[in-house]
Amino acid sequence: MSDQIPADRNYTKDHEWAQTTGPGGAVTRVGITAHAVEQLGDITLVTLDVKPGDLVTAGKVFGVIESVKTLSDLYAPMAGKIVAVNESLQNAPELVNEDCYGKGWMIDIEPTESVQLMDAADYGNII
Repeated sequence: MSDQIPADRNYTKDHEWAQTTGPGGAVTRVGITAHAVEQLGDITLVTLDVKPGDLVTAGKVFGVIESVKTLSDLYAPMAGKIVAVNESLQNAPELVNEDCYGKGWMIDIEPTESVQLMDAADYGNII
């Protein structure tokens, strides 16, 4: 299973991924994992309750994802300032199903603290 988990990012126990991007790794892109998508089924709605400039706290809800099976909260993997929100998900929530590690990203955070997240191997062990 862990060979299907991209090694270029880190993971939370809540099935979010975090990938460092931007110049000098100043920004972290966040989305949900393929395992989460598989558990949710067809995504019908993504509500991101944050906008650029907002501050988020590690472990706190930043949005909700709805599928044909259930409704799930989305948790910030780290504290920081929101620098971008994937507006495409408003009209095309299916992007999460189609490309959860690419076009289905959710938010970009400029972290204000360092956090210890799991690597792909550790995440693979918990799923």
